[in-house]
Amino acid sequence: MCSEYGFIQCIPQHELSDETVVEILDFLHLFASDFENRYFAQIHRYYDECSQPNINQTNSVINDDDPPF
Repeated sequence: MCSEYGFIQCIPQHELSDETVVEILDFLHLFASDFENRYFAQIHRYYDECSQPNINQTNSVINDDDPPF
């Protein structure tokens, strides 16, 4: 099963030239950057919502009477 070894193991292993590898990497960087720029607000909203329970849990554990240092 491919998922046991990570996604890259699912891709057929072919020899690629150095230039091709760099072109693919550049494309992936550009794609990821453009994707993040396009969906920035949604990504931020999702992570903010996911972290909110952690913030609330951390605040309830803090003892206000105890000095920080």
